[in-house]
Amino acid sequence: MADSYLGVRLDILRRSQNPDGGWSYYSGNQSWLEPTFYGALVLHGDPAADRAWSLIKSWQQPDGSWPPAAGAAISGWGTALCLTLAHIRGEMDGTYLKGVAYLLKTAGTESELWRRALARVGLIDPGRNLSLKGWPWKENTSSWVEPTAHTLIALKKTFALLPAPEMTERIRSGEALLLDVRCKDGGWNYGSPWTLGEDQRSYPETTALALLGLQGRAEANSSVDLARHWLQETPSSLARAWITVALRLHGVAVPDMNALEGAGSPDLMVLALEALGSAEGNYGLLKTEMA
Repeated sequence: MADSYLGVRLDILRRSQNPDGGWSYYSGNQSWLEPTFYGALVLHGDPAADRAWSLIKSWQQPDGSWPPAAGAAISGWGTALCLTLAHIRGEMDGTYLKGVAYLLKTAGTESELWRRALARVGLIDPGRNLSLKGWPWKENTSSWVEPTAHTLIALKKTFALLPAPEMTERIRSGEALLLDVRCKDGGWNYGSPWTLGEDQRSYPETTALALLGLQGRAEANSSVDLARHWLQETPSSLARAWITVALRLHGVAVPDMNALEGAGSPDLMVLALEALGSAEGNYGLLKTEMA
């Protein structure tokens, strides 16, 4: 497998792992949470993934959240990635439960009571249902498609362990928010479907991420064809990688990537996503069953 599409990427990831167990976006730089998570996901079961998890676990903050890198003063959305990885590894201990509690108490500021009151009397027109709660990149900001999708994956995996009414409510609200902010073309923008009275176009990578968060929801099926079209049209390596993962998780066949030449993207996170979406890759680790 060493010379295959997947094997080449796994070899690069093993060789580019930092001494602390993490990965940077580009080889030789500081370890960051996001590429370290995907490196650990792609290499799950490998000693390299164990070293990555040891590093990630050491970054958890007292409130249960995770920052984007060691020493960063801001925590937030990356908590969902860490909980997903902990669940995959079967490490649902007290620190895991603290992380779950953090996600359950976190919501986008657009759902705050005073904003909903202004919308009801027509003083603001947010273009979305403010009663629906998604997740922000960081606390005290609005919710966005990507952090909401990642958090839905984490909480759906947690649901089998903690099938609490509060968990069900937040999952359903997050799914409903994603469906509520879908653009007219059937895909997703980064946040809202329109701004300043104008419809916004959707993007391949955010559409793929929304589809990951909406696994099991029949309402998302109409967006799968759009994602499949984009797989052939987008020049973005990141978008193609995310779309491939999303389509595989929705049971859609994608072209054989082993026919592609080259060593992949120099961005190690994109490289890991390319490996994740390979036919023999670990994309199934992001599968969620709750529907």
